[in-house]
Amino acid sequence: MLYQFHELWRAGMAPFTYWAEAGSKMFSAPGSWLAGMPEAQRVAAGCELMYRIGKEYEKPEFDLHNVEIDGQQYPVVQREVMRTPFCRLLRFKRYSDDADNIAGLKDDPTVLVVAPLSGHHSTLLRDTVRTLLQDHKVYITDWIDARMVPESEGAFTLDDYVLTLQKFMREIGTDSLHVISVCQSTVPVMAAVSLMAAAGESTPQSLVMMGGPIDTRESPTAVNNLAVQKPLSWFKENVIHSVPSNYPGRGRSVYPGFLQHAGFMAMNPERHFQSHWDFYQDLLKGDLDDAASHRRFYDEYNAVLDMPSEYYLDTIRIVFQEHLLPRGLWDVAGARVTPSAIVDTAMLTIEGELDDISGQGQTRAAHALCSGIAEENHAHMTVMGAGHYGIFSGRRWRTEVYPAVRDFIAAHSAAPAVASKRPRKAA
Repeated sequence: MLYQFHELWRAGMAPFTYWAEAGSKMFSAPGSWLAGMPEAQRVAAGCELMYRIGKEYEKPEFDLHNVEIDGQQYPVVQREVMRTPFCRLLRFKRYSDDADNIAGLKDDPTVLVVAPLSGHHSTLLRDTVRTLLQDHKVYITDWIDARMVPESEGAFTLDDYVLTLQKFMREIGTDSLHVISVCQSTVPVMAAVSLMAAAGESTPQSLVMMGGPIDTRESPTAVNNLAVQKPLSWFKENVIHSVPSNYPGRGRSVYPGFLQHAGFMAMNPERHFQSHWDFYQDLLKGDLDDAASHRRFYDEYNAVLDMPSEYYLDTIRIVFQEHLLPRGLWDVAGARVTPSAIVDTAMLTIEGELDDISGQGQTRAAHALCSGIAEENHAHMTVMGAGHYGIFSGRRWRTEVYPAVRDFIAAHSAAPAVASKRPRKAA
């Protein structure tokens, strides 16, 4: 009944959050007589803080409408290429009205970004996609909140995740494809490509694996320790709940987003408390830029989705407890996952020095498993001073990680592109 109680609590809090939002605007809006009262700014700041703590956070939009290439702006249109009950394949298509520019865009390598299904929406990779669009044709997996999927669509397991990725890769075409997997998605990506290679199918030209739990026996983190300290039955009994009747997925068994969010916050409670206090102080000081940055971050960070229980429990057991991938014992849909079967795909692994979710060595372990790849096609990068999110978002991603990713993809493309940006005419 925990999910139902949460919904009742959220509904009961709604009037207070509406009041707090209204109070914030009344005591801060230009022209409002209340804004001129003593301590009005303090009241407005307190109301907004209350509003943001109590409000419900919906899935944000990607909001990617243009990209700058060589100083020129190119329109970007988000398109849905393919859909399954639990995931959408999106493409961010760049446009130009100049023939030379169009030819240049078409020559760019194709990249599939596989977003993790681990609580946050794929929009968490907005900065990743925005940066990649400078030099690539970009697709991304957009996982659907399980509470919005009718129970009649059936279960979704880790095997289904792998098969979904294979379906998407075949739809795009693997002959000129580069796959970037982030965090949790590195495991099913390796499985999908391994099975394709073993079956004699063509595989992507390169795999870029970023901060993922390929082998969680290496440098275990607090996240890894929790998964092994509790039996699988504990997770079934304590974190799995049924979707309430006010959602399309009513009755579906899920790991609710609000519980995941509580876990995220519990990992670094002091940091989040300080961030909210700093936000309050920024509002008092009138530091609108820092306040806006706080809003943008937590609008994304607080927006979470429900995960199908079958998939979540599979991941706990297969990835974190039994380590079936690095032990060579993982079967997907009756076929053994054999990473050594991958031969024609280059591999780059990326880890953050300060990653407290996927410890150092966990992603790098992929190289030993993929022994069929020629030595010169293996590469690894440790990003000094970077945490988990810093390797795919923010300043370090844009200035340190992305250039290395761009050059690696260019070097392993069928028709290698110049690593630096190619000159294009103005559109």
